[in-house]
Amino acid sequence: MCGRFTLTATPNDVRALFDYIEQPNFPPRFNIAPTQPVATVRQEHGGRHFALVRWGLIPPWVKDPASFTLLINARSETAEHKPSFRGAMRHHRCLFPVSGFYEWRRTAEGKQPYFIRPGDGGLMAFAGLWEIWSDPDGGDIDTGAILTTDANQSVRRIHHRMPAILMPEDFDTWLDTGNVMARDASQLLKPAPEDYLVADPVSTRVNSVANDDASLLEIVTLDPGEAAGQKTKAAKEAAKDQLDLF
Repeated sequence: MCGRFTLTATPNDVRALFDYIEQPNFPPRFNIAPTQPVATVRQEHGGRHFALVRWGLIPPWVKDPASFTLLINARSETAEHKPSFRGAMRHHRCLFPVSGFYEWRRTAEGKQPYFIRPGDGGLMAFAGLWEIWSDPDGGDIDTGAILTTDANQSVRRIHHRMPAILMPEDFDTWLDTGNVMARDASQLLKPAPEDYLVADPVSTRVNSVANDDASLLEIVTLDPGEAAGQKTKAAKEAAKDQLDLF
């Protein structure tokens, strides 16, 4: 899954990659969490548009959001058919601009967070969904969720799922809900290439949403026992993948 991410690029750099019409100004964010406003990009009225949504999708048919599960992620393998997501897969696909994301690896001592980012330090796009929920008093709120897929080999040593990352050449296809059917768009949702991401251990300060500063990205040194355990787990995963070929 994906429960925290960052967007630290400048507004100009984000706009240059995603090519939306608006020129929003926003600060760097180092610990974006569920229920907070997040940046998305959607295709409407013949162009791409920047839009803020609340992270945590609410389907239009929900009567009481307070009693509904917070949907921050959607499994790419089933989103096309799940009642909570199938409408958005057909009509409301979007992109989440992201600099990097956090994932936690279970250890004997607890959960160790990692910061995972493109190896070249650039921006990336998570495949996402958005919906409009209307309350009984007539107010509307845009909400969204990030699509996830099986982790690639490099991320799997930390967690078995990862966000579905789209390359720039696939942006138009994903966003074109008028001409690209959900089942065809789903084919774009797959693990990132093995050499695309790097992962570094970081401080558990990221566990608190109150912490939102650049120091969260500083690499920490793991103790020898934990580092050895990580290598053992990675070796076991590699051996399992090899056996699965036969």
